[in-house]
Amino acid sequence: MSLPACETLLLEQAGGVLHVTLNRPDARNAMSLAMVGELRSVLAAVRQGSDVRALVLRGADGHFCAGGDIKDMASARAAGADAYRELNRAFGSLLEEAQAAPQVVIAVLEGAVLGGGFGLACISDIAIAHQGAQFGLPETGLGILPAQIAPFVVKRIGLTQARRLALTAARFDGNEALRLGLVHFAEADDAAVDARLGATLEQVRRCAPGANARTKALLLATEERELGPLLDDAAAWFADAVTGAEGAEGTMAFVQKRKPTWAQ
Repeated sequence: MSLPACETLLLEQAGGVLHVTLNRPDARNAMSLAMVGELRSVLAAVRQGSDVRALVLRGADGHFCAGGDIKDMASARAAGADAYRELNRAFGSLLEEAQAAPQVVIAVLEGAVLGGGFGLACISDIAIAHQGAQFGLPETGLGILPAQIAPFVVKRIGLTQARRLALTAARFDGNEALRLGLVHFAEADDAAVDARLGATLEQVRRCAPGANARTKALLLATEERELGPLLDDAAAWFADAVTGAEGAEGTMAFVQKRKPTWAQ
């Protein structure tokens, strides 16, 4: 697998994990159009690969992502409404693609988690926050809309809470994010965040990558598919898994009281 060259991201691959660091620290890792494009290229590169089992999204220098890039918005102003529409929709496409990634997507949320950063948190499979992180949807306070983020926020925390947060532009910390169900863990300090990430990755490595990918697709399909047809397809996927290489290896490892190959 060949990863794309990136100017706004730092990429580090080790042990089946691709660490993707948003790297615009001078702008608190604000989401530029270039960064959106690079993230989409990375997702496309790993989509069919079996050597990356988890993606860890993090921000450089203590901030996750402070939202959209103001310079990009200023540049689009001269080109008119169509440029704004394309700029905004590109980020929505990124959220769709990241949510559908076959890998386990883990977001490590520190410092500013605002706007677009909030949206990325909402598409993660597992979210680990620093208690002192600052979350929020500041768009309405700027006279604009959380247009691409809103559907993902609603699915993550529910319509009632999404309405409150979006219509007040309220800020809140990692503990409140945990209470809302936006994140799964809220840790007290940097060391605890890193320890939680390490433990989570160990858990992911115990799971067969193909089974994880299919299970994630099944779970996401519950939001869109009718139950009967979905259960029909799920039965076929189950049969494929049981008779496939991972099912055979998992069963044999259990009988032989050893770790399966993917967990070694």
